[in-house]
Amino acid sequence: MIATIFNRLDALPPLSEEERQLWASVTALCRDEIAPRAAHYDRSGDFPWDNIRAINALGLNAMFVPAAYGGAGLSYAAYLACVREIAAACAATGIIWATNFHATKPLVDFATEEQKKRLLPRVAAGAIGALAITEPAAGSDATAMQTRFTPAGDDIIVSGGKTFISNGDVADLMLVFGKWAPLGDGRGAISALYLEKGTPGLSVLRTEDKLGHRAASTAALAFDDCRVPRHNLLGAPGDGLQLLLAALNKSRPSVAAHALGIARAAFDDAVAYINERRQSGRRIVEFQGIQFLLADLATDLAMCDAWLWHVARLVDQGEDEIAVEASMLKLRASDLAMRIATEAVQLHGGYGYIKEYRVERLLRDAKITQIWEGTNQIHRQLIGRAFIARR
Repeated sequence: MIATIFNRLDALPPLSEEERQLWASVTALCRDEIAPRAAHYDRSGDFPWDNIRAINALGLNAMFVPAAYGGAGLSYAAYLACVREIAAACAATGIIWATNFHATKPLVDFATEEQKKRLLPRVAAGAIGALAITEPAAGSDATAMQTRFTPAGDDIIVSGGKTFISNGDVADLMLVFGKWAPLGDGRGAISALYLEKGTPGLSVLRTEDKLGHRAASTAALAFDDCRVPRHNLLGAPGDGLQLLLAALNKSRPSVAAHALGIARAAFDDAVAYINERRQSGRRIVEFQGIQFLLADLATDLAMCDAWLWHVARLVDQGEDEIAVEASMLKLRASDLAMRIATEAVQLHGGYGYIKEYRVERLLRDAKITQIWEGTNQIHRQLIGRAFIARR
């Protein structure tokens, strides 16, 4: 009976036969390889290279690259389904792979034909990507960034630094946002370019020792007059804000899918535990208060999953104006991940506080989902002010 309920709650959106076969392969990989290694990587903090090699062996990067450039060009919904599955098995591996998409999607949407032919086949073959936006004084307000792009003939000189960059120390290809020096310091100067691994002047200042997602590298970077070819500029000088907002509209649902993977894993563990654990001669699940809690969590999880697939459908239909929907999804999914993970620890009692049980790790992994890709306070503001009438 429980398995039937879980299967019904976990219904996928309409996927092609090819997409369903790929998703089944991802599910098997997560079950057999990624999930069993997750606790080790959480303890060691080592980058999970064997997980990334296994993901590349399935050709997963190819799913968000068009067929014309060596990819498979599968749907956004299929991508989100895979993110959710990988994140449930190992949240650190999930965000490493999702970040490849975050860095690549603007290349697919806005690059010149020459850029696509030169860079996208590398992505499809398994290159690791990074999206470099955040700076020490430019977090939620990304428009305050101070990284500078100075034209120098056929090159661009990049100076400044970034912080909290996922994959920053291992990326083969990094989408960097900064301000085009001749255009001044306003948001109209924001521009974007691709910086490649090994560029002289690029240095990793440190990688962070984090509460959760410990195997996913998070780096502080310095750009000491990095010389980047002008043909790596994405769009025109000053196009960066438009590119940035478009990138966030696609990456925020991705982060939501990641959060929902964590939420589902925590819910599964909690249900399994309270069906076995007994107190006062009864299984914990038989107490009415616990049943009411399960009812609320399961309902919220099902509703959030439904909104995830709704947003995926909008993207696959070519809808661009999804900022509010994406913020709603990221907000609710991340809050729910933290709530379910917290309740899962509580339902495990003292056992939930020790590392032998996965819920301890899931609680630590859930917290950052409320912070990155815009704090949830910022998303509430973005959603709320969308209803202000324009005069």
